[in-house]
Amino acid sequence: MSDATMAERLLTRSARRPVSAGDVVGVRADAALGTDGSVPMALDCFAQINGAEVTDEIDIVFALDHYAPPTSPAAVDVHRRMRSFASHHAVRLYEVGDGIGHQLMVEHGHVRPGTTCVAADSHATTYGALNAFGTGIGSSDLAVLMATGTLWFGVPESIQVELCGSLGPDVAAKDLALHLVGRLGASGARYAALEFTGRGVEKLDLDDRLVVANMAVEMGAKAGIFPCDDRLREELAEQDIPSDHGITPFDNARYMRSVHIDLSAIRPTIATDDRVDATTTTDHLAGRPVTSCRIGTCTGGRTKDIRQAVEALDTAGGIAAGVNVVVTPASRRVREQLDDEGITTRLHAMGAQIAMPGCGACCGSAGDLPDDDDIVISTANRNYRGRMGNPHATIMLASPATVATAASRGAIVGTTDGERRHG
Repeated sequence: MSDATMAERLLTRSARRPVSAGDVVGVRADAALGTDGSVPMALDCFAQINGAEVTDEIDIVFALDHYAPPTSPAAVDVHRRMRSFASHHAVRLYEVGDGIGHQLMVEHGHVRPGTTCVAADSHATTYGALNAFGTGIGSSDLAVLMATGTLWFGVPESIQVELCGSLGPDVAAKDLALHLVGRLGASGARYAALEFTGRGVEKLDLDDRLVVANMAVEMGAKAGIFPCDDRLREELAEQDIPSDHGITPFDNARYMRSVHIDLSAIRPTIATDDRVDATTTTDHLAGRPVTSCRIGTCTGGRTKDIRQAVEALDTAGGIAAGVNVVVTPASRRVREQLDDEGITTRLHAMGAQIAMPGCGACCGSAGDLPDDDDIVISTANRNYRGRMGNPHATIMLASPATVATAASRGAIVGTTDGERRHG
């Protein structure tokens, strides 16, 4: 159909028949991720499927990332079960310390343009950055998928997010993502696909797109899809990831609504008040104290993110006394790149902690937990009360540069403050 959305075209390919928004269809996934936060229940469900064997028709991946390192005998046992199952059924398993599952799915080529890729984790929307239909599923869904290779989906309607212009020198993709969440609201895209179009898309590199697609679910979206344009093809070619089946939007695609965003108008943005959609600019919060700064996760832990953070810290003169800074690389590969560039050495010299690659610092399942009275500013994707493992801590969300600049002052710094990093 010449008026099909990207979501409809991707699911048409995976369903192997034409589909339209509103249809309920059986979809054959190309790849699926399970983590140590979701696989245990999936294994229980899988055991109840009589005679089930793991299908070899899709790429199934396990990642030991939420409890990395494991924090209890129960977590150790979860890892043991996952390793045993993966070994018996020839499932690819990434070990403790390898990194966050979503990052590994991208780094190692499990996600490709034109495919449908799922995870038993809500932030599977990340895969839309690579022009895939990426969405989260439940543990029981993962069990069925491992046995059959097929899931049932409702085909979503789509919201067009048309981008123009370019981000300013002190603005990051995280600011765009938070701006969009604040504009649409936490449920403003419920069960819709966000589809990013317009000339501004070409100004965003793959790392930028991963951040924005990841946070599509924070608006309730089923997926967040970028086109397979020349920039994406070039970046994937450098990683030897094929893009032959990638698609771009049709000019007359049918959208339920359109949102227009001028990237040059975006300002450094923060989510506060225990709500991801309670967003405002740094200028409105300038001077608000912070005690703990977290740089990492699947929205802020790539090499580019941590480079930006350390540059901001260098410019501002390092970490302020009394501020706890924890940096969590998204993967082992990212950590090695940071080591090679001398960035981890610089961070250590400033007094930052470098955590094992994984999800713990984001969801409070491993690593350093905030204190009761901590005011945390983080590059993560969620800030509801208790998200980081302590319901008494306050959490704000921002870009790596904004978090790092706050670390240098012990307070949020506005763009009008001469000490804020520019360029």
